[in-house]
Amino acid sequence: MTFAPLRVLVVDDSAYNRRNIAEILSGSDEIEVVGKAGDGDDALRQAAQLRPDAITLDLEMPRMDGFTFLRILMARQPTPVIIVSSYSHKENVFKALELGAVDFVAKPDRQFTADAQIRREIIQKVLLVRYLRPRSPMPAAAPAPARAAQPASPRAVQESSRLGVSLRHLVAVGSSTGGPTALLEIFNRIPDRFPGAIFIAQHMPDKFTRTFAERLDRKGGLRVVEAQNGEQVVARKAYVCPGRMCMEIAVTPGSGVGLSGDIRIRVGAPAPGDRYVPSADRLFRSVAQVGGSRAVGIILTGMGDDGVNGARAIRAAGGTVVAESEDSAVVYGMPGAAVRAGVVNESLPFTAVGDFIALLS
Repeated sequence: MTFAPLRVLVVDDSAYNRRNIAEILSGSDEIEVVGKAGDGDDALRQAAQLRPDAITLDLEMPRMDGFTFLRILMARQPTPVIIVSSYSHKENVFKALELGAVDFVAKPDRQFTADAQIRREIIQKVLLVRYLRPRSPMPAAAPAPARAAQPASPRAVQESSRLGVSLRHLVAVGSSTGGPTALLEIFNRIPDRFPGAIFIAQHMPDKFTRTFAERLDRKGGLRVVEAQNGEQVVARKAYVCPGRMCMEIAVTPGSGVGLSGDIRIRVGAPAPGDRYVPSADRLFRSVAQVGGSRAVGIILTGMGDDGVNGARAIRAAGGTVVAESEDSAVVYGMPGAAVRAGVVNESLPFTAVGDFIALLS
């Protein structure tokens, strides 16, 4: 099938960056740069006039910044937006994703000096717009499960109390494009007394995963951290795989069997056979081996089929697999592949996924 070129508007207050980003995108036969804007006001005018298929957006601009632009754009004419932001403004990226941006490209500094990897990444993420599914209006979500009040004790005391809580579930999550926004909503619906541990394989640059874990930590009742190699798994805690790495779990030999043993996290470089990094498949398989019938796999929005083989292992172990439904997934690639493979117990919108996890007991 032949597609018409994607029409892209480049928004950045730096003329140097606008020129460089436009030249990179114009290097693809599948992309046409139809406009360039130096601030939010001009970008809104051009977006209304040109009706682009996608917009690349810098967040730091004079007159009208990227956040204000996003709010107005999404209210007037929802358009796929790819954030182009420096590593030094990680929190801003996640704020923009919550406002409706679909993905981001991290640049190493204020000026867009792109190496070959960044050039490939920005073209790939813009071309991904072809596969985005417009979100259907969602029914009003049920209220999030009530949470017990957080104890007034310091974090260290809270952490030690988790060690005495029986670990009843191991939940593995695989996600890519659209995943951060879905996960923020999901974690908002999980109570602090959830009797399990959650492991997240989110496709994301390495310098952003710790900031993402900190944002999830502030969002809900569970303690959320960027995983460390050798770290002990405890209940009421979630672990985000560091970027460019893969994460698995294993029981320390001689410590017990399954959830009664000493479960540790393994974080390491990807293996030659890993097609995605981090690998949801590797994470899911390890969770299946340790958790058995108490293993849960969650496959959220994203391109490709990461998680399908691991979900098959969870089902074979007697566990449960949930995929994000087509009507809520930004990109139905990963969950759709799992559904077609017949390894999914249930498909749910991401708001209901949070409730599903919250009700595990």
